[in-house]
Amino acid sequence: MDPQAPNETPPLGLAIHLLGPPRVERDGRPLPAPRGHKVWGLLAYLVRSESPVSRKQLAGLLFEDAEDPLAALRWNLSELRRLLDSADLRGDLLALALAPATYVDLRAVLSGSWAQALCVPGLDRELLEGMNFSGSPAFEVWLATERRHLQAAAEAVLREAALARMAAGAMAEAATLAGRLVRHNPLDENYQALLVRSLAACGDGVGAARQAAACRELFQRELGVQPGATLDAALRTATATPTARPATGRAAALAQLEAGEAAIGAGALDAGLQCLRRAIVEADATGDTALRARARVALGGALVHAARGRDEEGATALHEALEVGRNASPALAAAACRELGYVEFLRGRYERTLAWLQRAAPLAGGDRAEQARIATVHGSALSDTAHYTAAISLLREAEALGAAAGDHKQLAYALSMLGRALLLHGELDAAADALDRSVALAQPGWTAFVPWPQSLRAEVDLLRGDVEAAANRFEHAFALGCQIGDPCWEGIAGRGLGRVAMARGEPRRAAEILVDALARCVRLPDAYLWGKGYALDALCGVAVAEAMPQASAWINELQDLAARSGMRELTVRACLHRGALGDSASTAAAALLAGQIDNPALQTLAGL
Repeated sequence: MDPQAPNETPPLGLAIHLLGPPRVERDGRPLPAPRGHKVWGLLAYLVRSESPVSRKQLAGLLFEDAEDPLAALRWNLSELRRLLDSADLRGDLLALALAPATYVDLRAVLSGSWAQALCVPGLDRELLEGMNFSGSPAFEVWLATERRHLQAAAEAVLREAALARMAAGAMAEAATLAGRLVRHNPLDENYQALLVRSLAACGDGVGAARQAAACRELFQRELGVQPGATLDAALRTATATPTARPATGRAAALAQLEAGEAAIGAGALDAGLQCLRRAIVEADATGDTALRARARVALGGALVHAARGRDEEGATALHEALEVGRNASPALAAAACRELGYVEFLRGRYERTLAWLQRAAPLAGGDRAEQARIATVHGSALSDTAHYTAAISLLREAEALGAAAGDHKQLAYALSMLGRALLLHGELDAAADALDRSVALAQPGWTAFVPWPQSLRAEVDLLRGDVEAAANRFEHAFALGCQIGDPCWEGIAGRGLGRVAMARGEPRRAAEILVDALARCVRLPDAYLWGKGYALDALCGVAVAEAMPQASAWINELQDLAARSGMRELTVRACLHRGALGDSASTAAAALLAGQIDNPALQTLAGL
C-alpha cells in the first residue's frame, strides 16, 4: 500500500471540525452543539492564535455589541469548556491547550501532509460555513482573512497531491486532483497548466487540448488576456522525452548531467535543459536509483532557478526525484525537499514551505552548505509572514553556515534576506551593513543577483531621508533588472522608483511607476508573490493619500493576496489603508493583528 495514500479512518478521541458546518466529535460521535454561534467563533480564533489572548481583547473582538462584553465572554468560555470537556481557559490570558492526540481539521490542512489534508471532510468548505458575525465587525474582518487563507491552503495541498501522484505514476488520480484544484480557482494559470499536463500524461490528449482551449477562452473573457507560455508548455513538455534510444549507460548519463549543469552555469539555458533531460533518460536506462534521482534534482533545480516561468515543471521533476530515489542519498532528498520548499515560498504557500523544510533539515546531516540553503529559505519564509525575531535569528545562522561552507553566492543570498528582515523590522543600520556585504559579494561574479540587495539597500537610504542616494541605487538596480529580464528585480526596483517619486512630491508620477512595477513583477506565473504585495502596499499608500478612485480596488487586491498567503504585516497594512478610507472595523482589526506581530514600528502605525 502507498504510504502516502489517504487514510479515511475517523480519528479517535477529541476531533474539532471547523471547515464546513462546525462540530466537535469524540471517538467519531458528534457532541451536542453549544448554545450560540459565538462559541464557534471563539474556538476558531483560539485555535488560530499563535500566542495567548487577553480577555479584554477577546471581549472587544467578539462581544462589543453586548451590554457587558466581559460577562458575555465568561458565559461563552464556560460553554466552550463544556464542549471540550476542559478545565482550561481560565485567567486573564487565554490559550487553547489541547491534548497532543486531539484532531483539528485546520491543523491537518495547514501543517499536515497532503495525504492527511485530503482526508479532511471539509477540505473544500469554508471556515465556520454559514455563520456570520455582523454584530462583531472586527471579528468579521478577521474571519474573512482566515477564510481566504484556508482556501489557499486547501489549494496548496491539492496541488501538492496532484504532483505527488503524477510522480508516482498515478496519472488518473493526478488529473482528478488537478480538476478539483481548477474548480477551486479556475483563474490560476499554474493550476490550469497542471490539469492540462496531467490529462496529457494519462493519455487523454484530446481532453488536454480541450482544457487548454477552455482555459484560453476563460482568461480572455474574465481577464481580457491570454494565458502565458506555461499552458502551451504543459501540452508538450514531459520531464524527460527521449529523442533517441538510450544505450550508453552510466558514463553517458554522468556526461550529460555534467554538461547540462555546466551549460546552465554558463547561461546556455536551452542547451543545458536538453542535456539534463537526456541525462534523465540515460540514468533511467541504468536502473541506478541515486543517479536517476540526481538527474531529476538537477533538472528541477535548473527549471526553478534558471528557467523563468517553469517552476511547475521543475516541481514535477523534484517530486519524481523523491519518488524514484526513496532509498537513495539523503543529501539528494534534502536538496529536492528544500527546492520544493523554495517553490512554495515564491508563491506564498508558507505552510507547505515549512513542511518541506522540516523534512529536508534532518536529511541534510552535517552538510553545511545544504543547511545554509535550508536555513535561508526558512528564515525568508518567516520574514515574509512577519515572524521577524525568529527570521533574523535563522538568517544569521544561515549567514554563519554559508561563510563556513565558503559558498559566496549562498552567503550573498542569505545576507540579502537578513538585510531585508532587519529593514522591515526597522533596524536600519544593521540592514545597511548586511545589504552592503551582499552587494559586495555578488558584484564580482553574480551580477544578475545585484538588483535585489541593491534595491533593498536603496530603501534604507529612503527611510533615512537620503532621497538622491536612494534614487541612484534604484535606477541602477532597475536598469540592470531590465537588462537581465528578471520580473522580480524589475518589480522591486520599480517600487522603489515609485517611492522616490512620492518623496519628491510627484504622487501621480509615483502611481504610474508603481502600476508599471506591479505589471512587471507578475508577468510570469511563478514570480515572487511577496514582491507583488510589497509593491501593492506602496501603491495603496499613494492612492489613499491622493484619494484616487482606484484605491479601494487596490486595497482589495492587497488584502486578498496577503490573507491567502498569510503575509501578516501586509494584512495589517491593507486593513490600515482601508481604515484610512473610513472603515473603523478594519482599523480595529489592524490593531488586533498588529498586536500579534513582533514589529514595534508596525504596532506604532496601528496605534498600539
